[in-house]
Amino acid sequence: MKLRTVNSHLGGYGPMMFRLMYSATICAVLGVTGSPARSQGYPFSQRGTVTQMVAYTEISVSYGRPVARGRELFGALVPWDSVWHPGADSATRVRFSHDVLIEGKPLSAGEYSLWLIPRAHAPWTVIFSRAAHVFHKPYPGSRFDVLRIDVTPEQVSDIESFAIYFPKVLRDEAVMRLHWGTTAVPIRIKAPVGPRL
Repeated sequence: MKLRTVNSHLGGYGPMMFRLMYSATICAVLGVTGSPARSQGYPFSQRGTVTQMVAYTEISVSYGRPVARGRELFGALVPWDSVWHPGADSATRVRFSHDVLIEGKPLSAGEYSLWLIPRAHAPWTVIFSRAAHVFHKPYPGSRFDVLRIDVTPEQVSDIESFAIYFPKVLRDEAVMRLHWGTTAVPIRIKAPVGPRL
């Protein structure tokens, strides 16, 4: 009669049974904790998009929406007189299907990232950069700037999550508003391209 040998250091189980139990334990642990992406929870800043037709021009914006969470925003979290990215994570991108005028200045059709320089007692500078697919830090640099305009911010009702929207669209003109806390930056856009005949 042939006797089966048992490895005492495996608790009475053979190597094959030990491997099966080890694999089952790993699967159980992964099932409880979830994948790395799920275990991290929800992103702090959700992504948002807005698309607006202005006459025959489509304007689309993709951006991250940081949340105030009780923090003092401009002049504290966002310092004065420094380039700031209005959004979170990947840089805010704005795409124009046709050439437009931004505050009366020409901007060619295309996709741009958006940046601001907030100021305590002066108009804010809005920057359109051709470095469209970048992270929100660092600022890619002035060599990529396509257009800089100055706009006067407005005091408006409080909003918790940063938002970009179009409160006014009339014929071939629109206002695109960047709004966080009680501060909004209105950007006036004219889309003069007419219908194709």
